[in-house]
Amino acid sequence: MTRVIVDEMLRNKLGNLLEPLELCDESGRVLARVVPFCDVDGYEPWEPPISEEELQHREQSRKWHATEQVLAHLRSLEKQ
Repeated sequence: MTRVIVDEMLRNKLGNLLEPLELCDESGRVLARVVPFCDVDGYEPWEPPISEEELQHREQSRKWHATEQVLAHLRSLEKQ
């Protein structure tokens, strides 16, 4: 893989590489799409704000909904 050193001026021109971007030629043709590197080492594992008891309760519940029921409910929410 080719490595290109990005100096401060280019980094500023690329929006400091904070979000994905496209590199285009003068005619607007896309030459490359760039996805910035995300270093996840600084992140802490995330735990859902729900107790183990509640998770077990939900697993043992007899109340279930078919996919079509859930989709119909979501569609009804869009209309509100």
